[in-house]
Amino acid sequence: MIKINKGKRFQQAVDAVEEFLRRAKGKDQTSSHNSADDKNRRNSSEERSRPNSGDEKRKLSLSEGKVKKNMGEGKKRVSSGSSERGSKSPLKRAQEQSPRKRGRPPKDEKDLTIPESSTVKGMMAGPMAAFKWQPAVSEPVKDADPHFHHFLLSQTEKPAVCYQAITKKLKICEEETGSTSIQAADSTAVNGSITPTDKKIGFLGLGLMGSGIVSNLLKMGHTVTVWNRTAEKCDLFIQEGARLGRTPAEVVSTCDITFACVSDPKAAKDLVLGPSGVLQGIRPGKCYVDMSTVDADTVTELAQVIVSRGGRFLEAPVSGNQQLSNDGMLVILAAGDRGLYEDCSSCFQAMGKTSFFLGEVGNAAKMMLIVNMVQGSFMATIAEGLTLAQVTGQSQQTLLDILNQGQLASIFLDQKCQNILQGNFKPDFYLKYIQKDLRLAIALGDAVNHPTPMAAAANEVYKRAKALDQSDNDMSAVYRAYIH
Repeated sequence: MIKINKGKRFQQAVDAVEEFLRRAKGKDQTSSHNSADDKNRRNSSEERSRPNSGDEKRKLSLSEGKVKKNMGEGKKRVSSGSSERGSKSPLKRAQEQSPRKRGRPPKDEKDLTIPESSTVKGMMAGPMAAFKWQPAVSEPVKDADPHFHHFLLSQTEKPAVCYQAITKKLKICEEETGSTSIQAADSTAVNGSITPTDKKIGFLGLGLMGSGIVSNLLKMGHTVTVWNRTAEKCDLFIQEGARLGRTPAEVVSTCDITFACVSDPKAAKDLVLGPSGVLQGIRPGKCYVDMSTVDADTVTELAQVIVSRGGRFLEAPVSGNQQLSNDGMLVILAAGDRGLYEDCSSCFQAMGKTSFFLGEVGNAAKMMLIVNMVQGSFMATIAEGLTLAQVTGQSQQTLLDILNQGQLASIFLDQKCQNILQGNFKPDFYLKYIQKDLRLAIALGDAVNHPTPMAAAANEVYKRAKALDQSDNDMSAVYRAYIH
Protein backbone atom coordinates (compact mmCIF):
# COMPACT_ATOMS: atom_id res chain seq x y z
CA MET A 1 0.00 0.00 0.00
CA ILE A 2 2.95 2.33 0.69
CA LYS A 3 4.43 1.95 -2.77
CA ILE A 4 1.25 1.68 -4.89
CA ASN A 5 1.14 4.28 -7.67
CA LYS A 6 4.34 5.92 -6.42
CA GLY A 7 7.36 6.94 -8.45
CA LYS A 8 10.45 4.82 -8.89
CA ARG A 9 12.56 6.96 -6.55
CA PHE A 10 9.94 6.70 -3.81
CA GLN A 11 9.89 2.90 -4.17
CA GLN A 12 13.70 2.81 -4.05
CA ALA A 13 13.65 4.88 -0.87
CA VAL A 14 11.17 2.52 0.79
CA ASP A 15 13.26 -0.48 -0.30
CA ALA A 16 16.37 1.17 1.17
CA VAL A 17 14.64 1.70 4.51
CA GLU A 18 13.45 -1.91 4.59
CA GLU A 19 16.95 -3.15 3.69
CA PHE A 20 18.48 -1.04 6.48
CA LEU A 21 16.04 -2.48 9.01
CA ARG A 22 16.83 -6.03 7.88
CA ARG A 23 20.57 -5.40 8.19
CA ALA A 24 20.21 -3.79 11.60
CA LYS A 25 18.18 -6.76 12.82
CA GLY A 26 20.76 -9.16 11.44
CA LYS A 27 23.61 -7.26 13.13
CA ASP A 28 21.82 -7.34 16.47
CA GLN A 29 21.35 -11.09 16.21
CA THR A 30 24.98 -11.60 15.13
CA SER A 31 26.19 -9.35 17.96
CA SER A 32 24.25 -11.32 20.56
CA HIS A 33 25.64 -14.62 19.25
CA ASN A 34 29.19 -13.24 19.13
CA SER A 35 29.00 -11.85 22.66
CA ALA A 36 27.87 -15.24 23.97
CA ASP A 37 30.71 -16.99 22.09
CA ASP A 38 33.25 -14.45 23.35
CA LYS A 39 32.09 -14.95 26.92
CA ASN A 40 32.50 -18.72 26.63
CA ARG A 41 35.96 -18.33 25.12
CA ARG A 42 37.02 -15.92 27.88
CA ASN A 43 35.80 -18.28 30.59
CA SER A 44 37.69 -21.24 29.13
CA SER A 45 40.79 -19.08 28.61
CA GLU A 46 40.72 -17.87 32.20
CA GLU A 47 40.38 -21.43 33.46
CA ARG A 48 43.44 -22.47 31.46
CA SER A 49 45.54 -19.49 32.59
CA ARG A 50 44.33 -19.44 36.22
CA PRO A 51 47.30 -18.53 38.52
CA ASN A 52 48.60 -21.24 40.81
CA SER A 53 50.65 -19.27 43.37
CA GLY A 54 49.07 -17.60 46.39
CA ASP A 55 50.45 -14.14 45.50
CA GLU A 56 48.92 -14.27 42.01
CA LYS A 57 45.58 -15.37 43.46
CA ARG A 58 45.62 -12.44 45.87
CA LYS A 59 46.38 -10.00 43.02
CA LEU A 60 43.51 -11.33 40.95
CA SER A 61 41.16 -11.18 43.95
CA LEU A 62 42.07 -7.53 44.65
CA SER A 63 41.58 -6.64 40.97
CA GLU A 64 38.16 -8.32 40.84
CA GLY A 65 37.15 -6.53 44.03
CA LYS A 66 37.87 -3.16 42.40
CA VAL A 67 35.77 -4.06 39.39
CA LYS A 68 32.79 -5.11 41.54
CA LYS A 69 33.02 -1.96 43.60
CA ASN A 70 32.98 0.28 40.53
CA MET A 71 30.00 -1.59 39.02
CA GLY A 72 28.07 -1.38 42.32
CA GLU A 73 28.44 2.42 42.33
CA GLY A 74 26.73 2.58 38.91
CA LYS A 75 29.72 3.87 36.99
CA LYS A 76 29.77 3.53 33.19
CA ARG A 77 33.42 2.49 32.99
CA VAL A 78 35.19 -0.68 34.04
CA SER A 79 38.57 -0.24 35.72
CA SER A 80 41.41 -1.62 33.69
CA GLY A 81 44.45 -1.82 35.96
CA SER A 82 47.85 -3.04 34.97
CA SER A 83 47.33 -6.36 36.71
CA GLU A 84 44.16 -6.99 34.60
CA ARG A 85 45.87 -6.04 31.39
CA GLY A 86 48.61 -8.50 32.10
CA SER A 87 46.26 -11.45 32.44
CA LYS A 88 43.71 -10.61 29.70
CA SER A 89 43.84 -10.91 25.93
CA PRO A 90 43.76 -7.80 23.63
CA LEU A 91 40.25 -8.80 22.51
CA LYS A 92 38.94 -8.72 26.09
CA ARG A 93 40.60 -5.35 26.79
CA ALA A 94 39.01 -3.84 23.69
CA GLN A 95 35.60 -5.13 24.75
CA GLU A 96 35.96 -3.65 28.24
CA GLN A 97 36.97 -0.26 26.83
CA SER A 98 33.79 -0.05 24.74
CA PRO A 99 30.75 1.78 26.26
CA ARG A 100 28.62 -1.38 26.31
CA LYS A 101 28.51 -3.18 29.68
CA ARG A 102 29.11 -6.87 29.90
CA GLY A 103 27.50 -9.22 32.36
CA ARG A 104 24.50 -8.78 34.67
CA PRO A 105 24.19 -5.30 36.27
CA PRO A 106 23.77 -4.93 40.05
CA LYS A 107 20.22 -5.07 41.40
CA ASP A 108 20.35 -1.51 42.75
CA GLU A 109 21.34 -0.01 39.39
CA LYS A 110 18.05 1.28 38.03
CA ASP A 111 18.96 4.00 35.52
CA LEU A 112 20.65 2.31 32.60
CA THR A 113 21.16 3.87 29.16
CA ILE A 114 21.12 1.52 26.20
CA PRO A 115 23.92 2.63 23.87
CA GLU A 116 23.10 3.23 20.20
CA SER A 117 24.85 1.22 17.55
CA SER A 118 27.53 3.02 15.55
CA THR A 119 25.43 2.59 12.37
CA VAL A 120 22.45 4.42 13.85
CA LYS A 121 24.70 7.17 15.28
CA GLY A 122 26.29 7.64 11.88
CA MET A 123 22.94 8.00 10.18
CA MET A 124 21.59 10.45 12.75
CA ALA A 125 24.73 12.58 12.44
CA GLY A 126 24.54 12.49 8.64
CA PRO A 127 21.67 13.00 6.19
CA MET A 128 18.99 12.28 8.83
CA ALA A 129 20.26 14.82 11.33
CA ALA A 130 17.66 17.41 10.38
CA PHE A 131 14.77 14.93 10.27
CA LYS A 132 12.26 14.94 13.09
CA TRP A 133 9.69 12.23 13.60
CA GLN A 134 6.13 13.51 13.60
CA PRO A 135 4.18 12.83 16.81
CA ALA A 136 1.46 10.21 16.52
CA VAL A 137 -2.19 11.17 16.85
CA SER A 138 -3.17 10.64 20.48
CA GLU A 139 -6.68 9.32 20.00
CA PRO A 140 -7.76 7.96 16.61
CA VAL A 141 -11.38 8.37 15.60
CA LYS A 142 -13.48 5.36 16.49
CA ASP A 143 -14.71 3.17 13.62
CA ALA A 144 -12.41 5.13 11.32
CA ASP A 145 -11.22 3.88 7.95
CA PRO A 146 -7.41 4.20 8.13
CA HIS A 147 -6.98 4.31 4.36
CA PHE A 148 -9.01 7.40 3.47
CA HIS A 149 -8.64 10.87 4.96
CA HIS A 150 -9.97 14.28 3.96
CA PHE A 151 -8.62 17.81 3.93
CA LEU A 152 -10.76 20.92 4.04
CA LEU A 153 -8.68 23.52 2.25
CA SER A 154 -8.76 27.19 3.13
CA GLN A 155 -9.83 29.59 0.41
CA THR A 156 -8.98 32.73 2.42
CA GLU A 157 -6.30 35.18 1.31
CA LYS A 158 -4.06 34.33 4.25
CA PRO A 159 -1.58 31.56 3.44
CA ALA A 160 -1.85 29.82 6.81
CA VAL A 161 -3.72 26.53 6.37
CA CYS A 162 -4.34 23.96 9.08
CA TYR A 163 -4.15 20.32 8.01
CA GLN A 164 -5.47 17.53 10.17
CA ALA A 165 -5.81 13.98 8.95
CA ILE A 166 -9.22 12.59 9.76
CA THR A 167 -11.42 9.77 8.60
CA LYS A 168 -15.05 9.13 7.74
CA LYS A 169 -16.35 10.98 10.79
CA LEU A 170 -14.92 14.29 9.63
CA LYS A 171 -13.44 16.71 12.12
CA ILE A 172 -12.81 20.32 11.23
CA CYS A 173 -9.53 21.99 12.16
CA GLU A 174 -10.06 25.76 12.33
CA GLU A 175 -7.68 28.66 12.88
CA GLU A 176 -8.36 32.17 14.07
CA THR A 177 -8.86 33.16 10.44
CA GLY A 178 -11.88 30.88 10.25
CA SER A 179 -10.24 28.81 7.54
CA THR A 180 -10.88 25.11 7.46
CA SER A 181 -9.10 22.38 5.74
CA ILE A 182 -9.57 18.63 5.03
CA GLN A 183 -7.62 16.00 2.96
CA ALA A 184 -7.99 12.50 1.70
CA ALA A 185 -5.49 9.79 0.80
CA ASP A 186 -5.19 6.16 -0.28
CA SER A 187 -8.18 4.67 -2.03
CA THR A 188 -10.12 2.01 -0.18
CA ALA A 189 -11.62 0.66 -3.36
CA VAL A 190 -8.55 -1.54 -3.48
CA ASN A 191 -9.15 -3.30 -0.17
CA GLY A 192 -12.91 -3.06 0.25
CA SER A 193 -12.87 -1.56 3.75
CA ILE A 194 -15.69 0.91 3.02
CA THR A 195 -18.98 1.02 4.88
CA PRO A 196 -21.41 2.14 2.15
CA THR A 197 -23.97 4.82 2.93
CA ASP A 198 -27.57 3.70 3.34
CA LYS A 199 -28.69 6.54 1.07
CA LYS A 200 -29.92 5.72 -2.42
CA ILE A 201 -27.43 6.85 -5.06
CA GLY A 202 -28.22 7.98 -8.60
CA PHE A 203 -25.70 8.41 -11.40
CA LEU A 204 -26.17 10.22 -14.72
CA GLY A 205 -23.62 9.77 -17.52
CA LEU A 206 -21.69 6.57 -18.24
CA GLY A 207 -18.76 7.82 -20.30
CA LEU A 208 -15.07 7.00 -19.80
CA MET A 209 -15.05 8.40 -16.26
CA GLY A 210 -18.63 7.68 -15.22
CA SER A 211 -18.44 3.97 -16.07
CA GLY A 212 -15.49 3.35 -13.75
CA ILE A 213 -17.07 5.41 -10.96
CA VAL A 214 -20.38 3.49 -11.08
CA SER A 215 -18.57 0.16 -11.19
CA ASN A 216 -16.68 1.00 -7.98
CA LEU A 217 -19.81 2.29 -6.25
CA LEU A 218 -21.49 -1.04 -6.94
CA LYS A 219 -18.45 -3.05 -5.85
CA MET A 220 -18.42 -1.26 -2.52
CA GLY A 221 -22.07 -2.12 -1.85
CA HIS A 222 -23.88 1.10 -2.73
CA THR A 223 -27.43 1.06 -4.08
CA VAL A 224 -27.17 2.78 -7.47
CA THR A 225 -29.70 3.84 -10.10
CA VAL A 226 -28.17 4.74 -13.49
CA TRP A 227 -29.19 6.71 -16.55
CA ASN A 228 -27.34 7.44 -19.77
CA ARG A 229 -28.31 9.25 -22.94
CA THR A 230 -27.40 6.06 -24.85
CA ALA A 231 -29.45 3.51 -22.91
CA GLU A 232 -27.42 0.48 -24.08
CA LYS A 233 -24.51 1.55 -21.87
CA CYS A 234 -26.67 0.88 -18.81
CA ASP A 235 -27.06 -2.85 -19.54
CA LEU A 236 -23.70 -3.92 -18.11
CA PHE A 237 -24.31 -2.10 -14.84
CA ILE A 238 -27.82 -3.49 -14.51
CA GLN A 239 -26.24 -6.94 -14.71
CA GLU A 240 -23.93 -5.90 -11.86
CA GLY A 241 -26.89 -4.90 -9.69
CA ALA A 242 -27.71 -1.32 -10.67
CA ARG A 243 -31.26 -0.12 -11.23
CA LEU A 244 -32.36 1.63 -14.42
CA GLY A 245 -33.77 5.16 -14.46
CA ARG A 246 -35.79 6.19 -17.51
CA THR A 247 -35.05 9.92 -17.23
CA PRO A 248 -32.77 12.19 -15.18
CA ALA A 249 -35.86 13.55 -13.39
CA GLU A 250 -36.91 10.03 -12.38
CA VAL A 251 -33.44 9.20 -11.04
CA VAL A 252 -33.31 12.37 -8.95
CA SER A 253 -36.83 11.91 -7.56
CA THR A 254 -36.18 8.31 -6.47
CA CYS A 255 -32.65 8.79 -5.08
CA ASP A 256 -31.24 10.71 -2.11
CA ILE A 257 -27.99 11.80 -3.79
CA THR A 258 -27.60 12.00 -7.57
CA PHE A 259 -24.18 12.33 -9.23
CA ALA A 260 -23.66 13.47 -12.82
CA CYS A 261 -20.58 13.35 -15.04
CA VAL A 262 -20.96 14.71 -18.57
CA SER A 263 -18.68 16.18 -21.20
CA ASP A 264 -18.96 19.99 -21.22
CA PRO A 265 -20.91 23.04 -20.02
CA LYS A 266 -23.67 22.66 -22.63
CA ALA A 267 -24.25 18.99 -21.71
CA ALA A 268 -24.26 19.89 -17.99
CA LYS A 269 -26.91 22.59 -18.51
CA ASP A 270 -29.06 20.42 -20.78
CA LEU A 271 -29.01 17.63 -18.20
CA VAL A 272 -30.38 19.93 -15.50
CA LEU A 273 -32.59 22.35 -17.44
CA GLY A 274 -33.73 20.23 -20.40
CA PRO A 275 -36.92 18.17 -20.83
CA SER A 276 -37.33 15.58 -18.04
CA GLY A 277 -34.13 17.04 -16.61
CA VAL A 278 -32.69 17.02 -13.11
CA LEU A 279 -34.53 20.18 -12.05
CA GLN A 280 -37.91 18.53 -12.55
CA GLY A 281 -37.03 15.87 -9.98
CA ILE A 282 -35.61 18.24 -7.35
CA ARG A 283 -37.60 18.59 -4.16
CA PRO A 284 -36.56 19.95 -0.75
CA GLY A 285 -33.75 17.76 0.64
CA LYS A 286 -32.76 16.18 -2.68
CA CYS A 287 -29.02 16.31 -3.36
CA TYR A 288 -27.24 16.90 -6.67
CA VAL A 289 -23.48 16.47 -7.21
CA ASP A 290 -22.04 17.61 -10.56
CA MET A 291 -18.73 15.91 -11.35
CA SER A 292 -18.34 17.43 -14.83
CA THR A 293 -15.37 19.65 -15.67
CA VAL A 294 -17.02 22.97 -16.54
CA ASP A 295 -16.43 26.67 -15.97
CA ALA A 296 -17.28 28.45 -12.73
CA ASP A 297 -20.15 30.44 -14.30
CA THR A 298 -21.91 27.28 -15.45
CA VAL A 299 -21.62 25.52 -12.10
CA THR A 300 -22.77 28.63 -10.23
CA GLU A 301 -25.87 28.87 -12.43
CA LEU A 302 -26.70 25.19 -11.83
CA ALA A 303 -26.21 25.59 -8.08
CA GLN A 304 -28.60 28.52 -7.99
CA VAL A 305 -31.46 26.72 -9.77
CA ILE A 306 -31.02 23.55 -7.67
CA VAL A 307 -31.00 25.47 -4.37
CA SER A 308 -34.00 27.60 -5.51
CA ARG A 309 -36.06 24.39 -5.53
CA GLY A 310 -34.95 23.42 -2.03
CA GLY A 311 -32.21 21.06 -3.20
CA ARG A 312 -28.60 20.79 -2.00
CA PHE A 313 -25.71 21.23 -4.42
CA LEU A 314 -22.08 20.15 -4.55
CA GLU A 315 -19.62 20.43 -7.41
CA ALA A 316 -17.05 17.64 -7.47
CA PRO A 317 -15.02 17.46 -10.71
CA VAL A 318 -12.43 14.69 -10.80
CA SER A 319 -8.80 14.63 -11.87
CA GLY A 320 -7.66 11.44 -13.54
CA ASN A 321 -8.27 9.24 -16.56
CA GLN A 322 -10.16 6.10 -17.51
CA GLN A 323 -7.65 3.76 -15.88
CA LEU A 324 -7.64 5.67 -12.59
CA SER A 325 -11.44 5.78 -12.69
CA ASN A 326 -11.58 1.99 -13.11
CA ASP A 327 -9.08 1.54 -10.26
CA GLY A 328 -10.95 3.86 -7.88
CA MET A 329 -7.92 6.18 -7.68
CA LEU A 330 -9.36 9.52 -8.82
CA VAL A 331 -8.67 12.86 -7.14
CA ILE A 332 -11.92 14.65 -6.24
CA LEU A 333 -12.14 18.44 -5.96
CA ALA A 334 -15.35 19.47 -4.18
CA ALA A 335 -17.00 22.77 -3.32
CA GLY A 336 -20.41 23.95 -2.19
CA ASP A 337 -22.56 22.33 0.51
CA ARG A 338 -20.07 20.97 3.04
CA GLY A 339 -22.70 18.86 4.78
CA LEU A 340 -23.41 17.16 1.46
CA TYR A 341 -19.67 16.65 0.98
CA GLU A 342 -19.58 14.72 4.26
CA ASP A 343 -22.70 12.74 3.26
CA CYS A 344 -20.84 11.67 0.10
CA SER A 345 -17.88 10.33 2.11
CA SER A 346 -18.33 6.61 1.36
CA CYS A 347 -18.99 7.36 -2.33
CA PHE A 348 -15.83 9.44 -2.65
CA GLN A 349 -13.85 6.69 -0.91
CA ALA A 350 -15.16 4.14 -3.41
CA MET A 351 -14.29 6.21 -6.48
CA GLY A 352 -11.15 8.07 -5.43
CA LYS A 353 -7.90 8.05 -3.51
CA THR A 354 -8.08 11.70 -2.46
CA SER A 355 -10.72 14.37 -1.98
CA PHE A 356 -10.38 18.09 -1.29
CA PHE A 357 -13.10 20.45 -0.08
CA LEU A 358 -12.36 23.88 -1.52
CA GLY A 359 -15.08 26.12 -0.11
CA GLU A 360 -17.78 27.94 -2.04
CA VAL A 361 -19.27 26.89 -5.37
CA GLY A 362 -17.00 27.76 -8.31
CA ASN A 363 -13.70 27.12 -6.54
CA ALA A 364 -13.53 23.47 -7.61
CA ALA A 365 -14.31 24.35 -11.23
CA LYS A 366 -11.51 26.93 -11.29
CA MET A 367 -9.02 24.58 -9.64
CA MET A 368 -9.91 21.74 -12.00
CA LEU A 369 -9.37 23.92 -15.07
CA ILE A 370 -5.98 25.04 -13.74
CA VAL A 371 -4.95 21.41 -13.11
CA ASN A 372 -5.99 20.35 -16.62
CA MET A 373 -4.34 23.44 -18.14
CA VAL A 374 -1.03 22.32 -16.63
CA GLN A 375 -1.58 18.74 -17.75
CA GLY A 376 -2.56 19.69 -21.30
CA SER A 377 0.38 22.07 -21.69
CA PHE A 378 2.77 19.41 -20.39
CA MET A 379 1.41 16.85 -22.87
CA ALA A 380 1.96 19.25 -25.77
CA THR A 381 5.53 19.88 -24.57
CA ILE A 382 6.20 16.13 -24.41
CA ALA A 383 4.99 15.72 -28.00
CA GLU A 384 7.09 18.69 -29.11
CA GLY A 385 10.21 17.23 -27.51
CA LEU A 386 9.71 13.80 -29.08
CA THR A 387 9.24 15.24 -32.57
CA LEU A 388 12.26 17.52 -32.17
CA ALA A 389 14.33 14.49 -31.16
CA GLN A 390 13.16 12.66 -34.26
CA VAL A 391 13.95 15.41 -36.77
CA THR A 392 17.40 16.01 -35.25
CA GLY A 393 18.35 12.35 -35.50
CA GLN A 394 18.04 11.51 -31.81
CA SER A 395 16.43 8.36 -30.44
CA GLN A 396 12.96 8.98 -29.04
CA GLN A 397 13.27 5.92 -26.81
CA THR A 398 16.55 7.23 -25.41
CA LEU A 399 14.89 10.57 -24.71
CA LEU A 400 12.15 8.77 -22.77
CA ASP A 401 14.75 6.75 -20.84
CA ILE A 402 16.57 9.94 -19.88
CA LEU A 403 13.37 11.69 -18.80
CA ASN A 404 12.36 8.65 -16.73
CA GLN A 405 15.64 8.89 -14.83
CA GLY A 406 15.28 12.58 -14.10
CA GLN A 407 13.05 14.88 -12.06
CA LEU A 408 10.21 14.74 -14.59
CA ALA A 409 9.75 10.98 -14.17
CA SER A 410 6.08 10.09 -13.66
CA ILE A 411 3.47 7.54 -14.66
CA PHE A 412 1.81 10.16 -16.87
CA LEU A 413 5.05 10.92 -18.74
CA ASP A 414 5.87 7.25 -19.29
CA GLN A 415 2.37 6.23 -20.40
CA LYS A 416 1.92 9.09 -22.85
CA CYS A 417 5.38 8.63 -24.36
CA GLN A 418 4.70 4.91 -24.75
CA ASN A 419 1.45 5.75 -26.56
CA ILE A 420 3.39 7.89 -29.01
CA LEU A 421 6.24 5.42 -29.53
CA GLN A 422 3.77 2.56 -30.11
CA GLY A 423 1.37 4.64 -32.19
CA ASN A 424 -1.46 3.62 -29.87
CA PHE A 425 -3.88 6.49 -29.23
CA LYS A 426 -6.79 4.58 -27.73
CA PRO A 427 -8.54 7.21 -25.57
CA ASP A 428 -7.75 7.33 -21.89
CA PHE A 429 -8.57 11.06 -21.83
CA TYR A 430 -10.15 12.42 -25.00
CA LEU A 431 -8.12 15.00 -26.88
CA LYS A 432 -11.27 17.07 -27.53
CA TYR A 433 -11.89 17.33 -23.77
CA ILE A 434 -8.39 18.49 -22.85
CA GLN A 435 -8.66 21.13 -25.59
CA LYS A 436 -12.01 22.21 -24.12
CA ASP A 437 -10.40 22.55 -20.69
CA LEU A 438 -7.52 24.61 -22.11
CA ARG A 439 -10.02 26.91 -23.79
CA LEU A 440 -11.96 27.37 -20.55
CA ALA A 441 -8.75 27.94 -18.55
CA ILE A 442 -7.66 30.65 -21.01
CA ALA A 443 -11.10 32.28 -20.61
CA LEU A 444 -10.66 32.10 -16.82
CA GLY A 445 -7.37 33.98 -17.18
CA ASP A 446 -8.99 36.54 -19.47
CA ALA A 447 -11.73 37.18 -16.89
CA VAL A 448 -9.16 38.30 -14.32
CA ASN A 449 -6.74 39.84 -16.87
CA HIS A 450 -4.09 37.18 -16.17
CA PRO A 451 -1.78 36.12 -19.03
CA THR A 452 -1.79 32.44 -20.05
CA PRO A 453 0.60 32.38 -23.05
CA MET A 454 1.79 28.80 -22.53
CA ALA A 455 -1.77 27.46 -22.36
CA ALA A 456 -2.71 29.55 -25.39
CA ALA A 457 0.16 28.10 -27.43
CA ALA A 458 -0.74 24.55 -26.37
CA ASN A 459 -4.38 25.19 -27.22
CA GLU A 460 -3.42 26.07 -30.81
CA VAL A 461 -1.57 22.77 -31.17
CA TYR A 462 -4.61 20.81 -29.92
CA LYS A 463 -6.84 22.72 -32.32
CA ARG A 464 -4.50 21.67 -35.12
CA ALA A 465 -4.78 18.05 -33.93
CA LYS A 466 -8.58 18.30 -33.93
CA ALA A 467 -8.43 19.56 -37.51
CA LEU A 468 -6.50 16.38 -38.30
CA ASP A 469 -9.46 14.33 -36.98
CA GLN A 470 -7.83 13.39 -33.66
CA SER A 471 -10.69 14.61 -31.39
CA ASP A 472 -11.78 11.14 -30.31
CA ASN A 473 -8.27 9.84 -29.75
CA ASP A 474 -6.24 10.13 -26.56
CA MET A 475 -4.72 13.51 -25.72
CA SER A 476 -1.30 12.07 -26.63
CA ALA A 477 -2.44 12.17 -30.28
CA VAL A 478 -1.49 15.86 -30.16
CA TYR A 479 1.84 14.41 -31.34
CA ARG A 480 0.32 14.11 -34.80
CA ALA A 481 -0.11 17.87 -35.00
CA TYR A 482 3.69 18.16 -35.11
CA ILE A 483 4.32 15.56 -37.83
CA HIS A 484 1.72 16.67 -40.39
